[in-house]
Amino acid sequence: MSDERSTDQPAYDEQDHDEPTQPLAGWPASADPAAEPAHPEGQAYGGADGVAPREPAARPTQPLPQTQGQAPVQPQAYGPAGPYAGQLGQPAQFGPGQFGPGPQGQPGYGQYAYGQPPRRTTSFPMWVWPAVAALALVVGLVGGIGGAALQDELSSRSGTVSDGLEGVRTQDAAPLDAENGSVSAVAQALLPSTVQILAQLDGETGGATGSGFVLDREGHVVTNNHVVALAADEEGTIIVVDHEGERHDATVVGRSAVYDLAVLSVVDAGALEPAALGASLVLRVGDPVVAFGAPLGLSQTVTSGIVSALNRPVTTSGQSDDDSSYINAVQTDAAINPGNSGGPLVNLAGEVVGVNSAIATTGGALGGESGNIGVGFAIPIEQVRTTVDQILRTGRAKYPVIGAQVRTGGEADAEGATITEVLPDTPAEKAGLTKDDVIVAVDDLPVTDGIALIVAIRTHRPGDQVEMRVIRGGEESTVTVELGGQVG
Repeated sequence: MSDERSTDQPAYDEQDHDEPTQPLAGWPASADPAAEPAHPEGQAYGGADGVAPREPAARPTQPLPQTQGQAPVQPQAYGPAGPYAGQLGQPAQFGPGQFGPGPQGQPGYGQYAYGQPPRRTTSFPMWVWPAVAALALVVGLVGGIGGAALQDELSSRSGTVSDGLEGVRTQDAAPLDAENGSVSAVAQALLPSTVQILAQLDGETGGATGSGFVLDREGHVVTNNHVVALAADEEGTIIVVDHEGERHDATVVGRSAVYDLAVLSVVDAGALEPAALGASLVLRVGDPVVAFGAPLGLSQTVTSGIVSALNRPVTTSGQSDDDSSYINAVQTDAAINPGNSGGPLVNLAGEVVGVNSAIATTGGALGGESGNIGVGFAIPIEQVRTTVDQILRTGRAKYPVIGAQVRTGGEADAEGATITEVLPDTPAEKAGLTKDDVIVAVDDLPVTDGIALIVAIRTHRPGDQVEMRVIRGGEESTVTVELGGQVG
């Protein structure tokens, strides 16, 4: 049975449209909800077989998620998308007022040969002064009330840093020489920047456990959305445990279910050491990497391996496509288990190159292996930078859409992503895409199916222009699409 998805959320930026039948990259499906995609299934780290997808990171004793062992893998995500209402906006720009001199009135006297004209004096009734004082008091009260209201509005804004990543003190330099070749040195450098996260689940403090890393000296911590999703929805407690075992209360700055990322703000974070951010684009298959986190609740755990593959399309599916995370993942064989969610994947220079987010298993529900089998996936650090920057600025993240539905399952011999519907007044329609077009590449990156198309689109930003190679009626052509955007 085929499964179709859309590139958009139900509400498109420019105008509202009818909901598509089956969404790709965010459009909710209106087709048979029981239809299952043909891709392998699994769960995000920390998950348990048989647990509803909206559950956050699993307890340490729960088994790992399932997969059929094929790519693209579809691990289960935990936690709702919970997109924040409203649109992304820029801070209001206030410019200086134009204050000029008043009218230059001339006294009503003629010219005198000797000296200046006589001075005119003006007198006011005695009642005027108390009236002026009363008016000033009223104006002061109104100004105070208005100022308080403005302060309340500013403090209620979701973002915490108007300049995003540029407005926080991150670690710029790599702590180690990339040629050091020592996993031990990497461990010593990164353990102080790695934290364990305990999130409330079903009223139990620490019922969900995961990992994260310190982003900056302002006390922001990066983790997976599915680790804290339910705690955030239920206003439950979130605790960050640092490398010395100290516990810190934390609040959610913002999160994105689409990219499975969240940013926390930690109270009294002065002693937390930020991790250095690297680049995944320079990674090569076979490069050594080190994974950090708290698998099965065992804090400060370090495992090592290599980069097994790059640009691996992975889907962590929630209860709906709005909850689904699509990752152009870094695949690694470094041991990753439940509780590693949100922890850093690091190169030998001690730089974070990805955020551990999902694993494949051999089918724990059927009694097979449910632990690490050497197939783990991390969100590339370039995507982390983009999403975290948006969350710091606005408390929300925006992902790109084109406004079309494509088939994502049931075609073993597919050579691309087949469009099943193009929604009106969307980037796809404006670019000339039509039903039955087959997209085989995005910016020279091959597209093998619908999931690969979603992932290729989501590596960009709203407003970017991308080139798509399209086969129509047996002939190949290239179209340029300017991506729209949706909060999620």
